[in-house]
Amino acid sequence: MHRSSLFIRLLSLVVSFAMVAPLGLGQARNAAESSLRITVTDPRGAAIVGARVNIKTKSGDPQAAETDGRGEAFIPRLSSGAFDLHIEAQGFETRDIKDARLKSGSNKLEVRLEVVGVKEEVEVKRDAQEKATDPRGNGFTTVLTPDQIAALPDDPDEFEAAIRNMAGPGAVLRVNGFRGGKLPPKSQIREIRFRMNPYAADSHETGFMAVDIFTKPGLDDWHGSVNLGFRDEALNARNPFARVLGPEQFRRFGVSMDGPLWKNHTSLALSAEGVSSYDSKTIVAALPDGPFSGLVRRPSRTLNLSARVEHALTKTHTLRGEYQRNAGRQDNLGVGDFDLPERAFSTDRAEHILRVSDSGVVAKRLVNELRFQASWQQTDSHSSSNLPAIMVLNAFNRGGAQIESSRRVRELELADNVDFAFEKHSMRAGILLEAASYRSSELRNGGGTFVFASLGDFRDNRPTTFSRRSGDPRVEFRQYQLGSYWQDDVRLRKNLSISVGLRHEFQTNLGDRNNFAPRFGMTWSPFKDGKTTLRAGAGVFYDWFGADAFEQTLRVDGSRQADLVVRNPCFPDPLSCGSETVLPPSRLQRDPLLRMPYVEQVSVGVQRQLAKFAQLFANYFHQRGLNQLRGHNVNAPLPGGGRPDSSAGNITQVESGARSTFDGLSINLSFQQPQKRFFAHLGYFFSKVTTESDGPFSLPADNFDFGAERGPGAGDVRHRVFGMLNMGLFKGLRLGATFNAGSAPPYNISTGFDDNGDSVSNDRPRGVTRNSARGAGQFNLGTRLSWGFGWGRPRATGAIGQRVFAIRARDDSDVLGQMPLGGMNGKRWRTEVYVQAYNLLNHTNPLNFTGVQTSPFFGRATAALPARRIESGLRFSF
Repeated sequence: MHRSSLFIRLLSLVVSFAMVAPLGLGQARNAAESSLRITVTDPRGAAIVGARVNIKTKSGDPQAAETDGRGEAFIPRLSSGAFDLHIEAQGFETRDIKDARLKSGSNKLEVRLEVVGVKEEVEVKRDAQEKATDPRGNGFTTVLTPDQIAALPDDPDEFEAAIRNMAGPGAVLRVNGFRGGKLPPKSQIREIRFRMNPYAADSHETGFMAVDIFTKPGLDDWHGSVNLGFRDEALNARNPFARVLGPEQFRRFGVSMDGPLWKNHTSLALSAEGVSSYDSKTIVAALPDGPFSGLVRRPSRTLNLSARVEHALTKTHTLRGEYQRNAGRQDNLGVGDFDLPERAFSTDRAEHILRVSDSGVVAKRLVNELRFQASWQQTDSHSSSNLPAIMVLNAFNRGGAQIESSRRVRELELADNVDFAFEKHSMRAGILLEAASYRSSELRNGGGTFVFASLGDFRDNRPTTFSRRSGDPRVEFRQYQLGSYWQDDVRLRKNLSISVGLRHEFQTNLGDRNNFAPRFGMTWSPFKDGKTTLRAGAGVFYDWFGADAFEQTLRVDGSRQADLVVRNPCFPDPLSCGSETVLPPSRLQRDPLLRMPYVEQVSVGVQRQLAKFAQLFANYFHQRGLNQLRGHNVNAPLPGGGRPDSSAGNITQVESGARSTFDGLSINLSFQQPQKRFFAHLGYFFSKVTTESDGPFSLPADNFDFGAERGPGAGDVRHRVFGMLNMGLFKGLRLGATFNAGSAPPYNISTGFDDNGDSVSNDRPRGVTRNSARGAGQFNLGTRLSWGFGWGRPRATGAIGQRVFAIRARDDSDVLGQMPLGGMNGKRWRTEVYVQAYNLLNHTNPLNFTGVQTSPFFGRATAALPARRIESGLRFSF
């Protein structure tokens, strides 16, 4: 413990010094001459091959170049200062950039060309208001460059969590346009773009923020990276719910390489990431002979492999192919909190993903993008024990987990999007087809479960209910989903544009077909400087009826599988005393009138350029959810009478009768000074979520009074704050920090008894509505301190085919180039060593508040997020 305390003191001193260190300690650049690397892309971000680039500086002769197979051109030996740029390509509007500035040293720029319209126009320097109101431009957008990405956590899960925290609730992540799968390693990511355009008709999801991650293939030479990470309990802090410091070990490795197979035509990128680890999960329970506190070790292994090929088919078409294999095993799941070690089960999961995409110009005024994705998933779960389970509500759970399942999923996704333009209209249309087949064998609760309301009832052998599921565990089915859309972005004036779109969706296994979703958006820049942009919109968003829920209605239909429920059973033999009540078989079913859930959303937002290096984003959203899914026991006992259908037990019917409301306000500040190696982001999110259900099989406490179910949703965290800091220090040192905080989430209060006789122990006290109690807020500060150094002369540059990792779709007014890399800048061999801390301040973040009134833990937390963890590692790249 002494070693840990000393380390934390030293790390805190470094962090404190970094906070007050001058931000201007950059590396001096050679002012003798400049060079410019240009990437030319179409409206969807694909490279344009054969574009003619002409540049003229104020003190030099004009120079010209043509973009290569990746849409890139390199122009060396330019004089620093102002320059004019002229770019033209067949099928695209000509682009002129006036009075831009070259810094000394290397400069990077990406320029987007629009599809030529019926009336071709040559664009002289683009008006600030026109640029601010481009619906497909960079308004309401934040970009992380490779240097900023490098300062994020190295752990893949923590890395993804940091991105989601920055994006806010409901964010949708896409990698090169594809959803799902694993994120690529940090070394292969070119940029991460956070963009708010919620009413684009090509989007199915209601997420307020879309996060697009773009990889960076290499066509000039081979590049590689090796990274290692390690931590154990030596420098960790003790979990506040554990009596001793729990064992932990985390070993991570990553290897990636990318380079040309056919120079300037075809590139290959390979990566492998693996983790072998174990952590400790706390058990806090109340047993008949007294309190119990323990730790269980949970091993975990993952191995993720990927290969990606990019090829320039023609001057206007780029073909990309990718294969992923993601596999992992976790042991001792299901143990922790109230669950004793005998409740353990293990899960093996393997996933294969194949992706193919093609984008480019197909006619003079058409740009097409075609995407295809196929995935194969297999998940197997096995229990350590299949003995009958004993559940004493929020006191302790023992017995077997009774999970024996094997699930195979085959999914196909085909999407096609086409862009075309004429005069003031920029249109986009497309279609998305998703097809999936499911084959599973699953039997849960095959040995049965006894439920006791309290420890006293357990001591007296008085269970409330006994349930057991039996029958054929095999289910096989298919499901198809189709979405199509059209959108028109119209520029009414140079400072005002509107977007009008319509989307239609339907899926099999539902009789609902008239799912039309209109979308409307408006963007307005009221001032001539273009530094203020207002955006408003409204739209309808449908949601799919999930395959998991549909599968359960097929499996537990009363015929293939059924649930035996016994009220007031005996113990340990539920049918031995003669006073028990055995209900007829229970089942799950869908409402014949089940409809697709949807959300109506309106919003208004403002973006303000506060200074050259600072931007403010503020947005307000309101949603109303209709046809939301909920469970309803349509065969619950009538007050003072019996069940409507005496030949059946509980009939849990999935209905689309629930509603929800959501109000959210997000405020984000971004600061970026690339030449000083400084980036900071601060976000605040207020939300109020009100729902009437927790899911398709969530039963109400009173099956005849749905009004009492209206209450805070599970995600009703009223206040969230997220911050991110990335700054260069000196001598190759770099500091990254992230923090997030949230107010208390809600939890439900119940009596612990089956007061209404429906055999479900979810009854609440009289006058208490759903999720009426609150837990505790959370706070987490993570830091990453790294030191990078390099050696060796850089590879020769100057050829037109030199690969450039440029910032995609940046505005001409942005600073050219990426953040300098300190001691690694320009070196051929680069090494970085780092130390990073999770929950640096060792703040206690309690979880799992108990809402069962009969529990000895009522109103108290029984678990917490991990305490402080320290990880060290290194990265070598070339």
